[in-house]
Amino acid sequence: MLKRLPPLNSLKAFESAARHLSFTKAGDELFVTQAAVSHQIKSLENYLSIKLFHRKNRALLLTEEGQSYFHELRDIFVNIQDATQRLMAMGAKGAITIATPPSFASQWLVPRLPQFSAKHCDIDVRIKAVDADDGFLDDSVDIAVFYGKGNWKGLYCTKLLSENLTPMCSPLLLQEGKPLSKLEDLSHHTLLHDNTRAAWKSWLNNFGIKHTNENQGPIFSHTMLVLQSACMGQGIALSDTVLAKPEIDSGRLICPFDEKIESKLSYYLVCKESQAEQSKIKIFSEWMWAQINGETESKSLVEDKA
Repeated sequence: MLKRLPPLNSLKAFESAARHLSFTKAGDELFVTQAAVSHQIKSLENYLSIKLFHRKNRALLLTEEGQSYFHELRDIFVNIQDATQRLMAMGAKGAITIATPPSFASQWLVPRLPQFSAKHCDIDVRIKAVDADDGFLDDSVDIAVFYGKGNWKGLYCTKLLSENLTPMCSPLLLQEGKPLSKLEDLSHHTLLHDNTRAAWKSWLNNFGIKHTNENQGPIFSHTMLVLQSACMGQGIALSDTVLAKPEIDSGRLICPFDEKIESKLSYYLVCKESQAEQSKIKIFSEWMWAQINGETESKSLVEDKA
């Protein structure tokens, strides 16, 4: 256990007075009166039972003991100031931990992280894959991507990405001889499901497609697994073109139809309300929105030209 320390206010007054060799200037720096500084110095001298200053007319000089004490304290105060600045810089930037569904991390976030790191090399990104969006953020997480309806109480959330679902498959599937020129042709193919069969059922009903058995086909726990299965020609996935962009751009997946529906669930950027204005969170959030908006605008321009 640390032994009792001198009063901090007295130490601050002494360090400032010793640096300026003036009680008046020390008072101006500390926003107190000259008399208050003089009182703090007297209190410190009584505490130490050592005289720290020689007071000669209008001049103020350090005693030998005072000179030695000042040099020690000056380094200590500089170290405290440096440590405080480092801590504040860490709070402003430093490391940031993002919790996100595994599929969003692997399909969207991770491929774009080099762009963020190149622009903000002083922020170390840590990705934490989580399956459950239960509306709770533990203290190890700074910001998260949740998939749902955006109604998580006690959290600051903004809509990041809507999900527009459309069928997609491998070009290999078209070489098997089964037709896939109209929506009704889906009945000839295996449907691949993400978590449940609800998405396909809703999509087919929306376009009035009957005689297609939405209750058949394998179910996968994550979107990335559905897309991997589709890339291997194992069936037709129902997914969002933004999340499937790597596979579509590479030609491993194609979208045989133009029909899409917007899912009732979206991706949201969330954090604790008390941390919404934290510098590193604002920096990462603004980068995410810029990425989404830039890609959306580019896509719109391509569609307009088409």
